[in-house]
This record gives sequence, structure tokens and C-alpha cells, in this order.
Amino acid sequence: MRYLPLLLLAGCATGYQTPAPVEAPGGAPAPQAPVVVARQESPAVAGLLESARSDAAAGRLGSAAATLERALRIEPRNPRLWHELAKVRLRQADYGQAESLAARSNTYAGTDAELRAANQKIIADARSARGQ
Repeated sequence: MRYLPLLLLAGCATGYQTPAPVEAPGGAPAPQAPVVVARQESPAVAGLLESARSDAAAGRLGSAAATLERALRIEPRNPRLWHELAKVRLRQADYGQAESLAARSNTYAGTDAELRAANQKIIADARSARGQ
């Protein structure tokens, strides 16, 4: 019960950003590309992600992985968390897991082409390291 206020705050901080409508000259709506909706992490997950990145940069890969797994229990559909864990597993030479995690990230990445490309690089690096 004492964690309820934290959970409520975390839920309130999660949101979506959409661009404002654009008008063409003369007041007519301008044609737009499909809107990509960017999801923001809750403050708790953002803190865990930052901690995991710091641990990974310092070479504490086990700690980074444990922190990312904790964050994934909070936000299991967050593609950036799956991607970060894939990067850690790749550095740990756990190539099969790295490939699987990058593929999982892609299932949640939607139209985020940059994240999808980064995941494909992890998959290619993992396969190359295994000699495939």
C-alpha cells in the first residue's frame, strides 16, 4: 500500500507526444506524413535505464542486465529496454540471447526506423560472431 502513490505518479508521467496540426497557406490543412507517436518512459524506468547505461559504460554488465530486467518488469513493451538489454548481452558474448532480444525490441518498435536499424545491427553482429 505504501508504494501506491509511486505507482500512480509513474503512471501519470507516461505519455505520448503528437505534433500540432500544420496549416498550408490559405488556412487549408497541409498534407502530413504518418504521425509517429513517441512513448516516454515513466520516471522510475528512466532512472533504471540511466543506471543500467552507467553500469554498462563502466563494464558492470551483470549489474546493467539485472537493472534492465527490473525495468522490463515495469514496462515489458518498451522497445528501448529490450534493445539496451540486447546490447549488454552482445557485450557478454551471449549472441543467441542478444539476437533474440533485438528481435523482441523490433516487435515493439513500431515505425521507429532508427531503433529497428540498431536492432538489425545487433542481430547481424551476433550472427557474425557465431559464424553465421
